[in-house]
Amino acid sequence: SARRLLLLLGLAGLLAAMAAGTWQLGQCPMKHLKEPQPEQGSPQEQELEVTPACDNEEEEEPVVRGAPSTVSFRISTANSLLEARLEAHPGWLLVCHGHWEPSLGTLLCQQLGYLSMTQQKAVSLRDVQVSAGQQFLQVRARQEGSLEDMWQVRSSCQSGRIVALQCSECGLQAGAVRVVGGTDVSPGRWPWQVSVCQGSQHRCGGSVLAPEWILTAAHCVHSPQPGAGSPQCRCRGCRQLPAPAWLVFAGMVTHGSLRPEAGVPVRAIIAHPLYNDSSLDYDMALIRLQAPLNFSRAIRAVCLPPAPRDLLQGTPCWVSGWGHTAPGQAQVAGTLKEALVPLIGTRRCNSSCVYKGELTARMLCAGHLRGHVDACQGDSGGPLVCWDGDTWRLVGVVSWGQGCAEPNHPGVYTNVAQLLPWIHQVTQMH
Repeated sequence: SARRLLLLLGLAGLLAAMAAGTWQLGQCPMKHLKEPQPEQGSPQEQELEVTPACDNEEEEEPVVRGAPSTVSFRISTANSLLEARLEAHPGWLLVCHGHWEPSLGTLLCQQLGYLSMTQQKAVSLRDVQVSAGQQFLQVRARQEGSLEDMWQVRSSCQSGRIVALQCSECGLQAGAVRVVGGTDVSPGRWPWQVSVCQGSQHRCGGSVLAPEWILTAAHCVHSPQPGAGSPQCRCRGCRQLPAPAWLVFAGMVTHGSLRPEAGVPVRAIIAHPLYNDSSLDYDMALIRLQAPLNFSRAIRAVCLPPAPRDLLQGTPCWVSGWGHTAPGQAQVAGTLKEALVPLIGTRRCNSSCVYKGELTARMLCAGHLRGHVDACQGDSGGPLVCWDGDTWRLVGVVSWGQGCAEPNHPGVYTNVAQLLPWIHQVTQMH
């Protein structure tokens, strides 16, 4: 009887441990991991097919496709003057303030990859050195059609005033990942990287867009209902955890220095309304903080992708995070990691030897088909950034993948450029 009782107690303990383990897995490991499909063969067979037919030489379409435009804009770093250039028209033109509307400032800042406009004003031509033969671009009196159709070239500026524009600061490092194969990060290198925590437990990464706004993945802020879904967190019946459950930590590199009182409480979480917790389409959420972050060398915002710019396969980008640094590891990294992961063409990533058509237009791939370097659990929601020659742009949000750093299974990221209208709409409305 005693032996039978001990056996029953041991069995009960084993079941309880299994239940606890299942519950922990059910809390979403923060990068959705898919199990290999049975038809993909044994690991030995997969090893022989590390670079199959998907590694062809066919030229890929842009991974991130910009919106073509006949007019482009820039802001002078010296004096904040707005400048424009038309197709088939030489040189940059100053923008005359005549017929200017305040809403144009916001629209142009957003098109250039900034979250918002901070200041716009009219500057007298007498206060600016203008070269001989300088031409101007001016808004048409009747503003109809698209942004690129509302301009006309003028040989003079009758109002005598030109437009100066300032947008929200972003994309600058202080100096100049769960990341498998990554290296430690020095303070201030990725100042927009934050840790999104449940209480003081790291759950996901995120990116600072503005003092009050953090961008992360929608699956980060969802938790499966009891009995719903699978340990891989592709679940039906997921619910969004309430804002008071979360804290955001910014300006840190090591989790050892994490103090609960340093976390910023969350006011609201807005997941994309089309987020699908089964396919992970539209995997994006915005977090609004209860108090704005104090920007410093260690805390800064990242820029968004500019509307008209293409990004091609092979573009070098960086992923960062505190996630697991080896497949199967149980704990997140103590120090922020980073890794270089080039963009991979979507056609190649959707091919039969990689993700078999699972990528939607709201997703992109980055990494190496040979494996070894990748984002992992705990990195979800974190930034994939690319340098455009002037500033760092947030191109992707860590979303999902099959395993971590496996051959032919690179990381999949939410395509930020595809969801820019929603980002601007939410941050302006709230």
